[in-house]
Order: sequence, then C-alpha cells, then structure tokens
Amino acid sequence: MVEENKNKEKKTRENPCTTKQSSKKRNRKEVAIFGNYRNYYGYRVGQDLEEDPRIKMLNREWFEGKKCLDIGCNSGLITIAIAKKFCCQSILGVDIDGDRIEDARWTLRKVVKTNAIKLPSMTPKSADVNGLQNQTTKSPTEMTLEKSIDTPCLQGEDLFDIVSFQKGNFVQNWRPPEDNYDTILCLSVTKWIHLNWGDEGLITLFWKVWKLLQPGGVFVLEPQPWSSYQNNRLVSEVLLF
Repeated sequence: MVEENKNKEKKTRENPCTTKQSSKKRNRKEVAIFGNYRNYYGYRVGQDLEEDPRIKMLNREWFEGKKCLDIGCNSGLITIAIAKKFCCQSILGVDIDGDRIEDARWTLRKVVKTNAIKLPSMTPKSADVNGLQNQTTKSPTEMTLEKSIDTPCLQGEDLFDIVSFQKGNFVQNWRPPEDNYDTILCLSVTKWIHLNWGDEGLITLFWKVWKLLQPGGVFVLEPQPWSSYQNNRLVSEVLLF
C-alpha cells in the first residue's frame, strides 16, 4: 500500500514536467526555411490597411489580358487578388510548399463560392434596418480579396479558368506548363532563394525568368533588404555571416 502511494506521488511529480514539455512543443516557433510561412503576406494587412499595399503599386496594363506567373505564391492571396482586380488572361502561382499550394486552392474555392452567392443580388441591400452596414471582423485574406473588386470579365467560376496553382521548386526542377509569360512576379522571395542556394540560386532565378518572359514582358521583383537576412541566417548552409 505504501509502495503504491509512492508510485502515485512519483507520477504526480512527473506530470508537470510532461505538461511543460508538451507546452513547449505547442509554443515552438514555426520553422519555414524557404519563407513558406502560413499567410506570409497577411502581416502586411492590419487595422490601418484594407489590402496589401503592393497591389496599389501594380499597373493594370501589366496584367490585363496577359499570361502571368507568380513565383513563390505562398497561400495565393496576391495571385487571386491580381486576377480579380486586373483581369489576367491567366495567372499561375507556383510555390515550393505543397501545404501552401493546398491553402491557395482552398482560398480560390472560397472566393469563387463567395462570388456565386453575391452575384444574384447586386443591389445595395447590405445595410440593416437602421441603415447601418453589418460590420464583422475580417481576416487579412478576406480584406485583400474583397478590396480587389470583381470586374465584368471575372464573374462566377471564371476564376477557375484563370487562376491555377502548382507545387514546384522554380530554381531547381520546376517545368512551367507555358513556354513564355507576359508578366512574372517574384515578391519577397529572393532572400529565401539566396539563403538556400546562394548566388548560383539567384543567377538561376534571373536566367529562368529571362527565358520565360516574352520580348517586352514585365518582371515585377520585390527584393528583401540585406538587413533582413540576419534574422534568418541560421537556415542557410551556403552563405557565411
């Protein structure tokens, strides 16, 4: 009997440690050596911004009626927003992370479903009885996608015909379904290519983009500052700091 009590006390003393270990595992920071964080673009959209500010920097003529490619599309937020706002002929998002590609496809299905619900009632009935618009808390994804308003060329399931996503490593072995594109985007990706594949990786990126761009095409590049490398230096096996 005394021995049983001792065993119970021992287990009781061990349990808090087990709880702490499992708690640490839950609180462990997400590791994304390719920059493939969930909702990587979401942090740009806060209380003061209704859409990703980069959307405002893009020109319609770069995308309207054009074949487009988005390198490192993450969860597809920017890819879908561009398709909705600028009426691409087609836009393909490619990302190294299959989970982010699944997120992107889920977001696309959600947007198409939402559009199908909204289309029958285009009259302004969004206000309640007192004339006050129904205000609900929206995620950064919803705010960015709603801000990129629908245009006549994109209604119903048209987005399924225009937007697509593929898993692939653009630098190493991904083969594009098209021979060339009118516009290619590469937003907040170059640092991760540089950290993982060094200077050769960047050279390969630019060489492949050059080969895929139509003559007179547009390459939209958003590089990351050298100062931001310090925070992610541990992921690199090819660069010395």
